[in-house]
Amino acid sequence: MNPHAAGASRAASPAATAPAADNVWERGRFDARPGPQAVLFGRMYEDAAIEAGAFRPGGRVMCIASAGCTAMSLAGRHEVVAVDINAAQLAYAARRFAGAPCLRGTAERVMDLGRRLAPLAGWLPQRLHAFLELADTAQQTAYWNRHLNTQRFRMAFDALLSVAALRAVYAAPFLDFLPHRLGPVLRARMERCIATHPNRDNPYARALLLGELGDTAPPPAARDIRLVHADAAAFLEAAPARSFDGFALSNILDGTMAVYERRLMIAVRHAARDNAIVVLRSFREGVATDPANHASADRSMLWGMVTVRAAAGLR
Repeated sequence: MNPHAAGASRAASPAATAPAADNVWERGRFDARPGPQAVLFGRMYEDAAIEAGAFRPGGRVMCIASAGCTAMSLAGRHEVVAVDINAAQLAYAARRFAGAPCLRGTAERVMDLGRRLAPLAGWLPQRLHAFLELADTAQQTAYWNRHLNTQRFRMAFDALLSVAALRAVYAAPFLDFLPHRLGPVLRARMERCIATHPNRDNPYARALLLGELGDTAPPPAARDIRLVHADAAAFLEAAPARSFDGFALSNILDGTMAVYERRLMIAVRHAARDNAIVVLRSFREGVATDPANHASADRSMLWGMVTVRAAAGLR
């Protein structure tokens, strides 16, 4: 029996697994229909180099488990506790840590629908592969503008990311916080990444544009990751004070209520050691000049905010 899978199904404590009605992720689904929790993410679209650079080596880190990518990236230099409120997602991460292959979650299947339409906008496979082999950002920008950023692409992309289209897949809490006219906003983020990071060394670009899952073997340290099935705020509230050096919180606050954000920030401060760092992402638009916003350094192209802050300064 896989010890990680067993740990994933065990409650950490009554307090750590209390219901979290103010956390939209508890349903384990993107849609509003009734049904069991599902694997939402087959991989993570978050550049774990941000966390690796922010956290002190050797420290104890709490992260959102999701598909397990960030936890595995950090496990070699940190003691990692991976927490997820979605039991199906947590069990999937446990299987990945044990060497099971990646699978396509709900997010990948939704994006696959758009990729199947991409050739109609001129995004032919040979063009995408040639683009992703480039390593000069000026050449990448020129190629993007000449071959990929066509009028047909812009019209189709903006239509697919319209609120009307997204409502067919996502429940209201996952849409209400998104920027107005999401299509142009996400295209601008893609262009920022293309102008900043070499494609050839960017697995997140391949994941987004080609749908590659990056199915590599887990590092040996993955066996030491502790998995906990719990709401993040409840887990941290029940944790001993001053027990973590870092918090990789993914985009947990996207779609949650304000009361949950306040609760989570209080819980993080409670569990944070001196000089602890918090990394938090969001699809919301951030302030580009904010020194705490590292969205331009994240190679995944998607985020408006990738904030890196001291836990002691959270409000």
